[in-house]
Amino acid sequence: MNINLIMNKLFVFTFFSFYLFGQENYTQEIHGAKEMLNFIFIEGGTFNMGSKKSEKGHFGDEGPIHEVKISPFWMSEIEITWDIYNYFMSREIDNSQVEYNKTNEVNLEIDAVSSATTPYVEMSFGMGVENYPAICMTQHAAVKFCEWLSALTGKFYRLPTEAEWEYACRAGTSSSYSFGDNIEDLYQYGWFKSNSNDSYNKVKQKKPNPWGLYDMHGNVSEWTLDQYIPTIYRTRKQLSVDPFEVPNKVYPKTVRGGSWMDNPSRLRSASRRPSSKKWKKRDPQIPKSIWWHTDAPFVGIRVVRPLNTPNIEEQKKYWNNYKTK
Repeated sequence: MNINLIMNKLFVFTFFSFYLFGQENYTQEIHGAKEMLNFIFIEGGTFNMGSKKSEKGHFGDEGPIHEVKISPFWMSEIEITWDIYNYFMSREIDNSQVEYNKTNEVNLEIDAVSSATTPYVEMSFGMGVENYPAICMTQHAAVKFCEWLSALTGKFYRLPTEAEWEYACRAGTSSSYSFGDNIEDLYQYGWFKSNSNDSYNKVKQKKPNPWGLYDMHGNVSEWTLDQYIPTIYRTRKQLSVDPFEVPNKVYPKTVRGGSWMDNPSRLRSASRRPSSKKWKKRDPQIPKSIWWHTDAPFVGIRVVRPLNTPNIEEQKKYWNNYKTK
């Protein structure tokens, strides 16, 4: 067979394979920083959200189980670390943002993005900074970090919805955890109360879930976009498409994944946790900070990038218009 014909067929096969079977994982360079972020592509699909009453550790807000359809997106391989979050706080690499380009998903002046204030105490609480997950930020701060990262890179980033988070955590499984139901196996996949040594730990030290995401069970809990509504599953259609409970008040929002402080039941794929104003109990400022939860050393962030980029007005809603403080 003619070599050119073979090459043409190979090109066509490769092109359509890429088109049909999804996008690729990629590494996001952050100009001006030595750190980079790896993103895992999550194929769209359907899954059963929630847990059965018979599941060990089940809470009432996890039912009834209902089918959810999720659109494709990328998710950061790891929780956002202090190494990267501190750039958002210091703003020392802002002058390295990408230039305006009509092919960018985002063209936003980075100077227009609000910056987190310096906390009155060191927010790692001496547990570690380099390669450790950033913690104690409010959901408002997490949202503004996403806006800053988007302005810096030209790609649209946001927090995951609660449904996206659970879909990615389960990674095609229906068990209590992405590795099965055996709690003893949790030691291989997550940091929790029994093995954390009373501290969060460096990211990417345990096994990933089947889709290559690290620390989805434990280490730090992770912010989602959604308002926490304990009975919301009861109101959903049997097949919900990209559900998102738009925030209309500051508390409570939903965090997922469990943390280094929690028992195994909190690390299950279906487990939900509401945020609380008590997470600022020891903040001495009046009014209390919109950026920091002084009493939440267990909460951090992971970011996503949807395959279908929302328009500019929708982007602004994710970053500005929802009640997130």
